[in-house]
Order: sequence, then structure tokens, then C-alpha cells
Amino acid sequence: MVVSLAFTLNVVSTPPLVEFSNVGFSTSGITVLHDVDLTMSPGDVLGVSGPNGSGKTTLLRLLATLLRPSTGTWTTLGVSEHSPRQAIVRMRPAIALLGHTPAVWLELTLRENVDIVDGLTPSDGDLDPLSAVGLAGAADRRAEHASLGMLRRVEFARVLRRVPKLLLLDEAHAGLDAAAAEVVAEAVRRVTSCGGAAVMVSHEPARINALTTRTARIDSGTLVEDSL
Repeated sequence: MVVSLAFTLNVVSTPPLVEFSNVGFSTSGITVLHDVDLTMSPGDVLGVSGPNGSGKTTLLRLLATLLRPSTGTWTTLGVSEHSPRQAIVRMRPAIALLGHTPAVWLELTLRENVDIVDGLTPSDGDLDPLSAVGLAGAADRRAEHASLGMLRRVEFARVLRRVPKLLLLDEAHAGLDAAAAEVVAEAVRRVTSCGGAAVMVSHEPARINALTTRTARIDSGTLVEDSL
């Protein structure tokens, strides 16, 4: 007699961190982006290229929920177009957007600019993020007396302290010397190793492609993902 045993495996799927479907954005009667489809899962690092003015920064601001899409449906870290504003605001500390201009308090020291995020999000108390980005010797310098490159490193130190679920980098290497490339790489690695995802935009794709798992370009206002 042959006995057949059937086993059922309960596989728990991880929901995407980001889902954009036919998303578009217009302002002052001008369409900046249209028909954007994008899914980001834990561990993804998407590199987005395109010329200046193509809509790369707008895409990041949409992902950060700082802009609201004009069309389409979207979900970012569990909130969507149907979520109340309070839910969106509560979710935002889990997103880190690093733009062209460092977001620092000039009257604070570099260490204070990093430590202040402890009041916003959980932090890794065992990590000295300023040491990790090469600023341990300048920790007590006021931000107003620091160089642009140092202020950019401060922003990456915050990423190492916060470990956001979604890291958005706008021209990540701007203001950084060649030696600081590892700072960018470490921030991306730390986020993805903790189950997050990253989007990096640049008009110089060669500078970011080594860090990405996928690449795309903005072509005539829409996102076109490159074939593997």
C-alpha cells in the first residue's frame, strides 16, 4: 500500500515598498511625468538616468510623498492616495531624501545635526555615523563653518543613524570627492540589508550603476526600465 502525504507550505509574501501605476504629475498646465509604472521591493536599488529637466527630481519628490500625483494610483510604505494626511505625515520619517542642497541647521555642530534625528526615528546606538563618514575629527565644528562636501557627508551620516526604509538620492555624488564614493555605497548597503530600498537618480549613470540592481531612464516624461 502506498501512502501519499501532501504538505502545504504557507509562504508569506513581502508586500512591495512602492507601487506606482500610471502615475503622472502636471504643474501650471505642463505635464512633467506621465504613465509611470514602478514597483520597489525590499533590497531593490533602482538607478534612474535622464537629462537635466527630464523629471528625475520630480519622481523622487513623488516617491517621498512631498508632491501628490495628478493622475494614477500609488502606494508608498503602506500609505496611498486614499490615506489620511496624518498617516502620510507619520510615515515620512521612514523616508530619507537627499537633494542637491544639504538640509542642515547651520547654527548646530555636525554631531548635533546627526544626533537631532534621534528624536525623529529609531537609531542605531552602537554606530558612530560621523566616524563612518570620515568626520569624527570635525564633529564639534558648526555647520556654517563646514565645506559643502562635509555637509553632504553629514546627510549620509544621518542615513546610517536612521536606516530609512526608502532612500532617495538626487545626484548622490554631487559635492563629494572621489574618496567619498564609499560613503554613498555604505549608505545604500545598510538600507537594503535592513529590508529597505533605494532610488538613485543621476544624469551620469556610470557613477551609480555599480550600486544598482535595476536601471531605468526617463524618456519623454515617462519611466522606461532597462531590460536585464
